[in-house]
Amino acid sequence: MSAMYADSSLEDKKYVFRDRFEAGRLLGEFMASDYEAQPKSIVLAIPAGGVPVGIELSKRLRLSFDCLIVRKIQIPGNTEAGFGALASGGQVFLNRELINSLGLSQEQINTQTRKVEQELAARERLFRKNKPQLDLSGLRVIVTDDGLASGFTMLAAIDAARRKGAQEVVVAVPTAPLHSIRQVEQKADVVYSLHAQQSGPFAVANAYQHWHDLSREEVVHLLDEYQN
Repeated sequence: MSAMYADSSLEDKKYVFRDRFEAGRLLGEFMASDYEAQPKSIVLAIPAGGVPVGIELSKRLRLSFDCLIVRKIQIPGNTEAGFGALASGGQVFLNRELINSLGLSQEQINTQTRKVEQELAARERLFRKNKPQLDLSGLRVIVTDDGLASGFTMLAAIDAARRKGAQEVVVAVPTAPLHSIRQVEQKADVVYSLHAQQSGPFAVANAYQHWHDLSREEVVHLLDEYQN
């Protein structure tokens, strides 16, 4: 049985974080008593938005850091929304309810999935610099992003981490709706979400005062800066 931890003082509020960097620092403070400098532990960020969160989280917890490449499978004609997710070498996670409501054909699903497979390979080269595949054998893995929306991207990340040998998977995000937390909670060992929204329309961006989609160039710069 997994556990979920949230900051009740932030529940259902908007614009609670200045930006992703502050969110990562606050998340690290929230988790420090349990995870600071713990052996055999690593923070893995999902690019793009998860990278600044993950860098600050890893600094505060004094843990090593890397990227876990996961991508949503985009709805045809809509670059913002997805009907599933896929991780490098992992399983495809599909939102069947959404697929049915959109009337997507199997051919459309296959086409969009192939596009994501190509994108994953490109991101591995760009963000991980062709480093060897992650070997997470026996590790506690803290997977982070800038928030959960439907939760399917995080489900793919959890699956990928376990396939790579993770002994324990902790999900840590600044913001999420309660229904997505509950869904992810079924697959993770522990879930941390500083800001949890109980009901109503949800958008990750609404938790941030300053928000924009990070470009590839910005992510590469952040990673280079961190490694130097």
